[in-house]
Amino acid sequence: MKASVLEAIKRSAAVPSMPQVVTRFLEIMQDPDFDYRDLVSVLSTDAGTVSEILRLVNSALFGVRQKIVSLRQALTLLGPKRTRSLLLGRYLVDAMSRKQVEGLDMSYFWRRSLASSVVAARIADEILAEHHDEVFIAALLADIGVPILAEALPKQYRPILKQYTPHGAAITPEQELEAVEATHAQVSAMVLAHWTLPETVTTAVNLQQSSDPGQGEVAVMARILHASDRFARLLCKVPDPDEVVAVCSEATAFAGIDAGRLLKILPSIESDIEELASVLRIDVIPGSVYAVIARTVQERLAAEAPAC
Repeated sequence: MKASVLEAIKRSAAVPSMPQVVTRFLEIMQDPDFDYRDLVSVLSTDAGTVSEILRLVNSALFGVRQKIVSLRQALTLLGPKRTRSLLLGRYLVDAMSRKQVEGLDMSYFWRRSLASSVVAARIADEILAEHHDEVFIAALLADIGVPILAEALPKQYRPILKQYTPHGAAITPEQELEAVEATHAQVSAMVLAHWTLPETVTTAVNLQQSSDPGQGEVAVMARILHASDRFARLLCKVPDPDEVVAVCSEATAFAGIDAGRLLKILPSIESDIEELASVLRIDVIPGSVYAVIARTVQERLAAEAPAC
């Protein structure tokens, strides 16, 4: 990303600033001998944060075996790394949810981001379980570069923004580089790095649009992000049956997951998205629509399993 583009983004104030409670939380965690009681004390100043962390870690997406009833218990069981990712992710979602970007349907943006994070987390459960949380946060925030670029460079990015709709064409890195000399993946990764999310998350997000992210666990994460975004686009519209087969074949092959595993994921998508939207206080399309779409996809995949 060119320095001039980075400076334009900074001047626009499009990058959300870090709340004081997060800053203090990170300061405490820098001490290798920190006391969990200090973290609880800081986070307890925001009752909403406490309740949302507890609801999130107890959700079906995280599969915690025992009910977590206190913030101290949550922090102890999750550990500092997972807690940091969830906390930063929660505040970034909150900051981005308050944005109103001209030309961008934020309701669609969040429907797609939530769907992508749910699908990515479920795929990670199947093929990269040890990085479930990182994949979940990465997918949830992978597209925040879109509203940031639209806010920072509206004139240049507006033609591309028109594609970020239910029936729009996929946005390519080549289009973005030609228009603004940066991709939304690069901008998303920059913001996540600024907010000190783990390097594995920022690197995977940066590679999400790549057709060849390389080898290793981070590359697998990037492949999951790419595939989950394709599935999310499908789940946020009424898909053509032939498109279902094409997306199934290409995205599952790219992510390294077979159609049988995808079929295991689909039945829980609706409830997972609704639960996650409730926890993060995001309005999404009614669940009945998700159910119809998911059922259509599932039936088509089951019928065309050999093609996938």
